[in-house]
Amino acid sequence: MPGDSLHINNKAEKQNTFDAIVVGSGISGGWAAKELCEKGLKVLMLERGTNIVHPSYPTATLNPWDFPHRGSLTKEDKKTRYVQQRHYSYRDDNKQFYINDQENPYEEIQRFDWIRGDIVGGRSLLWARACYRLSDLDFEANLKDKIGVDWPIRYNEIAPWYDYVENFIGVSAQAEGLPHLPDGKFQPPMEMNCVEKYFKTKVESKFPGRKVTIGRTANLTEAVKGRGVCQNRNLCHRGCPYGAYFSTNASTLPAAFATNNLTLKTHALVNRVLYDEQKGKATGVEIIDTETNKVEEFHARIIFLNAATLATSFILLNSISNRFPNGLGNGSDQVGRNLMDHHKTKGMGGSIEDFTDQYYYGRRPNGIYIPRYRNIHEKRTDYIRGFGVQGGAGRESARSSGHEMEIGVQLKEAATEPGQWNIGFTGFGECLPYAENRVTLNTNKKDKWGRNTLSVDASFKDNEKKMHEDILVSVREMMEQAGFKNIRIEEGMSFPGNSNHEMGTARMGRDPKTSVLNAFNQMHEVKNVFISDGSFMPSSSCVNPSLTYMAFTARAANHAVEELKKGNL
Repeated sequence: MPGDSLHINNKAEKQNTFDAIVVGSGISGGWAAKELCEKGLKVLMLERGTNIVHPSYPTATLNPWDFPHRGSLTKEDKKTRYVQQRHYSYRDDNKQFYINDQENPYEEIQRFDWIRGDIVGGRSLLWARACYRLSDLDFEANLKDKIGVDWPIRYNEIAPWYDYVENFIGVSAQAEGLPHLPDGKFQPPMEMNCVEKYFKTKVESKFPGRKVTIGRTANLTEAVKGRGVCQNRNLCHRGCPYGAYFSTNASTLPAAFATNNLTLKTHALVNRVLYDEQKGKATGVEIIDTETNKVEEFHARIIFLNAATLATSFILLNSISNRFPNGLGNGSDQVGRNLMDHHKTKGMGGSIEDFTDQYYYGRRPNGIYIPRYRNIHEKRTDYIRGFGVQGGAGRESARSSGHEMEIGVQLKEAATEPGQWNIGFTGFGECLPYAENRVTLNTNKKDKWGRNTLSVDASFKDNEKKMHEDILVSVREMMEQAGFKNIRIEEGMSFPGNSNHEMGTARMGRDPKTSVLNAFNQMHEVKNVFISDGSFMPSSSCVNPSLTYMAFTARAANHAVEELKKGNL
């Protein structure tokens, strides 16, 4: 689908003028840069964090004993990153990737776990790599339920772009033929272990309509250009020197640089979008250099905001002018509203006494997946929408099995025998769009650079809470029916933000009065600004959203270039 070559601004009159500016280098920003560069535009990518160049990830090949604290976070780690440490992914071996919360404060009117990277690649280096397509069950849900606004697009319009993205990034998965979880362009799937296969057989026989499949993941089982296959190290969170999982650093950024059309500027904290009221267009962005505190302006014909949902909301709300006193393109008063995140469960698991003669090889980087079945095959009257369940089985290592009574030879022999098999699950449920779940500009609290900050006021409500209760009951039921023992269900759901899937604050829609973007991720009121990070989502589905961000970004970039060719931008 890449289009013809196009140069809008080959001979820039000013050093700081480009054809396009991309704000943010995460999953969607990387895709925007790749697509625009490959179509011939001179692109400036602005990233607030430090540079990380593939394959040089600082801790990727270190041994456990190479870490002074053996994997434990220090008091200083928890102090400087007091929000980041709320999330399981913030660890001693990758803490250098995360933002300093003391320097980047925000107000939590209600608790919101804002998890942020501070490096080139953003959370593409930190994501769980789960890749699932939305279906028309999702695209039609708001209209059917009369909630929020209708998606201005249906599955058949985005399906070719899902294909395009999957072919490039590499997604290993098993085709299942489920209408509500469309199959894609898959590499060979990873293999379930014996207990997972047993669980699959039991669940599918006892619960018609439920499916257990291997997780769909952006980890390669077949090499693609410049990237090798997964080594089953399960150290993805450190950055992969093999390029075996999709990240901006290993994938889209090298493709963009290969065109010689990309300029990357790090330590560039975008403060606002510059708007020309006479032209009715954005003309560029203002940044603060985080190292020198110097304020600079950069200019371009088109701007892609891909700073991630809350940061993009800040940029829009902070871009005030006579035309837009409440923030750029905010005539609908929807910028910052409808903030969503998936609610997730805490611990759910059990053990099984069988399969003591079997083990597995390596540390597979993904788990199993149980696609949504509630309000599809199994109707509920107490809540709408549904959830998916992610999980996996493994066998306890010898050192985690109690050998307190053995000594000498007995201890050595016992230490070679692995323990019992366990299985564990996490449920991820859909959050509805609520106008009162929002972020607003906070002019009282400032960050390290003297900028305004955000106030976040969001919570899960009755529909999410009832769904959460059902997840716990439903997963217990499956484990019991499959014969698992010592079942453990931990009460309590995550706080908003902790699933790391925040979205919705600049939603797309059919009507400029009730939405911020059109079907091509283009601002209704500022035609040369595009937003294709999680901000654009009118609803959240229950599946991991990153693949959808990528597909919509590629489609938006294609549309932007077509509009440039027509002279409409």
